[in-house]
Amino acid sequence: MFGSLWFVSLATTPYLISQAIDRGLGARQPGVLIGWVAAVLIVGVASAVLGIMRHRSMSKLRMAAALRTADLVMTHATRLGSALPRRVTAGEVVTIGISDVWTIGRAMNVGGVGVASTLAYIVVAVLLSRTAPSLAVVVLAGVPVLALFVGPLLQRSQRASQGYRHQQGELNARLVDVLGGLRILNGLGGKETHLRRYVGESGRLRAQGYRVGGPSSWIGALGDGLPVVFLAVVVWLAARLAAEGQLTAGQLVAVYGYTAMLVIPVNVLIFCSFDVTRGLVAARRVVNFLRIPVDDPAGRAAPEGPAVLHDPESGVVAEPGRFTALAGSRPADAAEVIDRLGRYGPTTATWGGVELAEISPPLIRERILVTEPSADLFAGELRQVVAGRHEPDDAKVRAAIGTAVAHDVADDLGRPVEWAGRNLSGGQRQRVRLARAVHADPEMLLAAEPTSAVDAHTEAAIAERLVEARRGRGTVVATTSPVLLDKADVVHYLVDGRVAASGTHRDLLAGEPGYRALVTRVFGEEGEE
Repeated sequence: MFGSLWFVSLATTPYLISQAIDRGLGARQPGVLIGWVAAVLIVGVASAVLGIMRHRSMSKLRMAAALRTADLVMTHATRLGSALPRRVTAGEVVTIGISDVWTIGRAMNVGGVGVASTLAYIVVAVLLSRTAPSLAVVVLAGVPVLALFVGPLLQRSQRASQGYRHQQGELNARLVDVLGGLRILNGLGGKETHLRRYVGESGRLRAQGYRVGGPSSWIGALGDGLPVVFLAVVVWLAARLAAEGQLTAGQLVAVYGYTAMLVIPVNVLIFCSFDVTRGLVAARRVVNFLRIPVDDPAGRAAPEGPAVLHDPESGVVAEPGRFTALAGSRPADAAEVIDRLGRYGPTTATWGGVELAEISPPLIRERILVTEPSADLFAGELRQVVAGRHEPDDAKVRAAIGTAVAHDVADDLGRPVEWAGRNLSGGQRQRVRLARAVHADPEMLLAAEPTSAVDAHTEAAIAERLVEARRGRGTVVATTSPVLLDKADVVHYLVDGRVAASGTHRDLLAGEPGYRALVTRVFGEEGEE
């Protein structure tokens, strides 16, 4: 409403000025002139107020659209919970939050200013038709001409923007991964390698940005240039009509005013098309994210008591009350088994003979806990971080910290822990995660590489204490650490994601050459370090 009334006030002003010239100034009637000048003043003040309100309402709409979209994204991310990192990269979520939502917000303004610009175009065409019909025809013919120039550029811009947006998400994902593991990369000497890789990928993104910028710059140039050419053509025709006596001086001024004012809505329409193109690209990414399915809380009841977990895809069996280890030449294979047994993503695993996919997810989460090296730590006092969703019990918290050998962190249970454990070392974060998992005391604990960031002495202590703390409860550990493997009741040796052999650590060392080579290689690497 404000945009339309603002444009109408702009279109009306040339008409009022023309009347002041022809009826007041030309006819030498001061009273009439003053009346028309007063009308110009009133419309001018109204135009200023309407322009302010238009801008305020557009800003409010843009911000509301962006923030509502961000709210939808954050709500969906929260519903996905710990399944989120397994279904979309952190870089994609970051790009949606800092780029896409604002692009969508800007595109939403098109509804208001687009309608207002179209209305202004029609009003000017009607006013021109009353003054000079031939000029009205020129004005109406201008839109198809503009579309002929701008349309192909918009299609090229959209195609290039889609490729750019995809690469941007991947690059941000790499950046998040590198920042999250910067200390580890420093320790392993891999920082320079990742830096070179990031520089190469950012160079390709820059090149794609140039491909986006090409049509975008032409759209910008045409948006500013074509309306001016349009203005020149109409004014030239109007001047010829005035020279021939078909237009009065006031009408000539009005034609110039109409056409000069028309530069604004024409320019707006061109940039509206550009904003819609970019908004569609951003909206598709957001919609794809919102389409990621959330686990349905409904489902069958879980087994009444402790029951066997079985993953048919790998052949892994995890029995209640036993300490089970998964060892494979590819750590990803064991991690995938952990995810399937914890029902993260598609799975055919069973729990007590019932498929996990059919059991209510909240019931699974209450009794089966998956902990992994990248699990987030929330901000708060150490006792709150370890206790998680439970009320902190200092004695129980200290016992869990003792199991995880995290005494160097736990001198003071009131010690503040920053978000993601940023004020802790990599080994400290890992032990706090393990302490949190032990404190939860789940019926079945599934842990992926719980000691990968600690030294051999600490690892031996953790292995001893973890077995004792979990006695009588089911535990599955994905690891290639000889210390943890030696403590396991049963070890499943994985080859290409399938169980190749099962037994105790010492039995497999004696009878399985591949397993012996795997453990010897890992042990040798640890000795070298």
